[in-house]
Amino acid sequence: MLKKDAVVEGTACGTYWHEADARAVIETWRQSGETLAAFARRRGLNRRRLVRWVSRLRASEPAPLQFHPVRVTGEDTSGRRAAAIEIDLGPSRRVRVTSGFAIEDLRRVLAVLEEVPPC
Repeated sequence: MLKKDAVVEGTACGTYWHEADARAVIETWRQSGETLAAFARRRGLNRRRLVRWVSRLRASEPAPLQFHPVRVTGEDTSGRRAAAIEIDLGPSRRVRVTSGFAIEDLRRVLAVLEEVPPC
C-alpha cells in the first residue's frame, strides 16, 4: 500500500497525469471504500479530475466478450451441404468456417485472434 500511497501523493502535486498514474490513483480510491469526493478531499486531489479519469478509463476498456449458446444436434444425414458458420469478432474482424473444418485449426485461429488487437 505504501507504493500506491506514494503514487497518489506524487500525482496529487502534478499538473499532468499519465494514464498509469491515474489508474493507480483510481485503483487506490476503489480499494479505500470511500466516496470519490471524500477520497479526493482527504488526498488533496481535484474531484472533477478524478471523475474525468474514471470516465476516461472506463471508456477505454474493451467491451467484454459475449458468447452465445450453441447446441449441436448431431450429424447431418440429409446429404445437403452444411451452411458456413460466421463468427463476428467486432469491426472488420470475422471468421467464416465452412463444413468439414478441423476443430483444432479453428481453436488455433481463435487463440491468435484473441491476442491480436483489432485494427
